[in-house]
Formats: sequence, structure tokens, C-alpha cells
Amino acid sequence: MASTRRRQPTLDDVADEVGVSRTTVSNAFNRPDQLSAALREEVLRTAKRLGYAGPDPVARSLATRRVGAIAFMLDTGVSAAFSDPALSITLDALAAEVDREGHALLLLPGGDHGGPPADRVLNAQADLAVAYSLADGAPALRAVRDRGLPLVVIDQPYVSGAARVSTDDRGGAIAAARHLLDLGHRRFGILSAQCLSEPRGGPMTAEEAAKSMFRDNRERLAGYVDTLATAGVTGVPVWETSGTSREQARQAAGELLDGDPRPTALLCMSDELALGALAAARQRGLRVPGELSVVGFDDAPPAAWAEPALTTVRQDLQRKGRLAGELALRLLAGRKAPPPVTLPVELVVRDSTGPRPA
Repeated sequence: MASTRRRQPTLDDVADEVGVSRTTVSNAFNRPDQLSAALREEVLRTAKRLGYAGPDPVARSLATRRVGAIAFMLDTGVSAAFSDPALSITLDALAAEVDREGHALLLLPGGDHGGPPADRVLNAQADLAVAYSLADGAPALRAVRDRGLPLVVIDQPYVSGAARVSTDDRGGAIAAARHLLDLGHRRFGILSAQCLSEPRGGPMTAEEAAKSMFRDNRERLAGYVDTLATAGVTGVPVWETSGTSREQARQAAGELLDGDPRPTALLCMSDELALGALAAARQRGLRVPGELSVVGFDDAPPAAWAEPALTTVRQDLQRKGRLAGELALRLLAGRKAPPPVTLPVELVVRDSTGPRPA
């Protein structure tokens, strides 16, 4: 019995129907700026009438040797991309920038080595990789190098030949510590993000924390410790969180607040950690800022909504994501990576800090 299956329309069918070249039809779908609005509308209208959905993406990628995707490498699970405001704002700005030229993001979550597994990077269908705050020596970075993919680094680590945008982490930490010193505080605690120490989480000496596998941890810690030392404050307890959630931060901050003598001020390496510290203070009946001052880092939206509103170090997260997107497009266009960009920070004083209690 003869098959009655209808033949799928092709790009040639649309070109013949409109009376234009194959290139014109292809441009209508892939490079609309090459056509007048009226001609593109006619091509798309004809394609829809014939049932032609557009060029086969597999065939297009074979012809161009591009897949139209950018691998976004995380040091945490995918949930962090949606639960961590600082990450989600940066990611959204990056996605919006590269979307203008038709590029999508492929999220590669992290494992236990400060980034995604190397084999996942080796097998990813991507034209470029973005490393978001990965650990020094993460296997994923070697995989990017082995594949010869262009690389954009957001924050860390330093990678020779890569484009990079970061924040003045040390300068922000210095401003936070000076603010609390100016308020008269002399008993401090530092709530650190993960350092990839073994075992994970718990008390650390400043020397141990300075060996963190994450550059931003080292820079922020150095800003805190060096600034406090100039005022004669040494031996400040450091507590590494076992993860990135507010609940883990609450538990870690509780350990610091249960110490003797109890700190009157906490320096937190992120807003999420600081919000966990506020929860730990409430749980213990400590008034903020009457009995405890807390400073965060990022100035993501929840900082202003907190109760009390959080004093924090503001970094321009949207600009950082947008610049990372611009760098990605630059590398994809075959241009060289520019010198690294370091964005300034600003201390935003709100209601979570006050004078040292009497």
C-alpha cells in the first residue's frame, strides 16, 4: 500500500514560493537584521502557511560548527542558581545579554571539587564556558582548557588567557571592618563561606581560612583580619559554614554567638550568611543592633527587606552579569580577551549595625 505521509516542506520550498534566494529565507530566521521588516514578515508568513518551522538546528550547528549554547559552570547545585539572590541576579543579567545574539545557557552544577565534574564539561554541547566563582584548580577548568573552549571567569579563579570580571572583595571587607571599629566594637566573629576544608564546616583559625580554595574568601578574610589587626584586634574566631543556605548559616552563627566572650559584631562574607546570623540572634533573644551588629556582603534585595534592614557591602550584580555576557560575546566573535575588570563596591549602612553595647 502506498504511503500517504505528507512530505515536509523545506527551505527551498519557501524560497520558491516567495521568489527569493535560500540565503534570504535563512536570514529571515537567523539574521533578521539583514532583511527589511516587510520582506522578513512575508517570508515568515509564507513559511507558516507551508508548515515550515525553520532551519534544522542540528544541520545548522554542523554547518557553522556552533551549537548556540554557553556552559555556565557552578560550584554548587542547580538549586543555588534560584535560591541565592546574588547568583540569580548575576545569571539573569548574563542570560539577557547573550540572548540578544541567540545564545542559550547550559547550567553545569558543581560537585565536591569546587566545580562541575570534568567529564560533564568535556561532553557539554557548548561554544564557550563561563566559570562562576569556582575553586582554584577545579577539574572543570582543565576540561575547558583541554577542549580549547573560550572562557569567561566571574569572580574567580585567575585563569591565564581567560576574560574575567570580579568585585573588589578586599576593599569591601575593609570598609565593613572599619565601619564596625568606628562604632567601637572590639569583640568580633567572622562567618565564612565554604573554603573546601576537610572536614567541612566548623571553627577555623585565620591561617587555615587564608588557605581557602576560593579567592573571594581569601580576599574578604584578608580585608577583615588585616583591618582589625591595625586596631589591635587579633585572634578573631572564624567559623566556616557547611553549605550556602540560611539554615546552615544560622547554625554556624549560633556557634559563634554561644562563644565566651560573645562577639558584639559579626562580619559575614555574604548577605545569605548575614541573614542566617540575624535568625540566630533572634533565636537567642539578642537585640540587633543593641547587643549585636551584623554586616553582610552583596546587597541583594533581601538585605533591604530584612528585619532589621541589613548593613552590607554593595556590589553591582547586574552590571557584573552584563559585563560577563559582553565578554562572552566578544570571545565568540573571535576577539581577544581584554584586561580583567574589577568592579567597585560601596558600604550601605542600614539598621543592623550600631554602637558597641556598654
